[in-house]
Amino acid sequence: MIIYPAIDLRGGKVVRLREGDRERQTVFSDDPLATAKSWIEQGATWIHMVNLDGAFDGDNESLGILEQVAKLEVHVQYTGGLRDLAALKRARDTGASRMVIGTMAVREPASVADAVARFGEEAICVALDSKDGMVVSHGWTESSAHKPVDLGARLFRYGARHALYTDVRRDGALSGVNIDDTVELARATGLGVIASGGVSQLSEIEQLARSGAIAGAVIGMALYQNRFTLTEALRAAGGA
Repeated sequence: MIIYPAIDLRGGKVVRLREGDRERQTVFSDDPLATAKSWIEQGATWIHMVNLDGAFDGDNESLGILEQVAKLEVHVQYTGGLRDLAALKRARDTGASRMVIGTMAVREPASVADAVARFGEEAICVALDSKDGMVVSHGWTESSAHKPVDLGARLFRYGARHALYTDVRRDGALSGVNIDDTVELARATGLGVIASGGVSQLSEIEQLARSGAIAGAVIGMALYQNRFTLTEALRAAGGA
């Protein structure tokens, strides 16, 4: 199981939001590149980079940061504001190993097939972000009529093989990752699901790994608040 330390970018700074609320923001660093280097030194092979400015439709400098981090010989899973093929191409050309698409997949599920055909199944991940049991999009501000399992199964038929599942109510809250729903999503859809939102203890990582159904976990606040180290998280996940 892969551990993805998170670097959430807003205004060129490393931040974390609680439940995706831009009014509840904590700044952890003014130097995203230094943050990335720290995770790599501790053993990260992947970094989950979130362009919050793009998610909220604002101007941003995150592509420049993506370019710098990608040169550090680490895989970057990049998300935020990727709402058409042109945006996906810019991210890919800048250095993203994998792009996460949410709004685009919710708005037009068939577009996932086009993205997979153009960039390959390993380069595309769909976001199944959930609030109160329904998929949300547009930076978690708009609710859809889709349940995660239903949309996930449909996107699998369109060629998606990777999915990021975030229980928005838990994100940044250190309240514990939603293990049951995450495992259910993976088993019901066949997607390689990456857990996200609320990871607070090493025991949760161990439970996800033991399930045998989860491909990875994104960890943000727990690492930034020193609940445990990245090295410990990697060990809990089986060293992968």
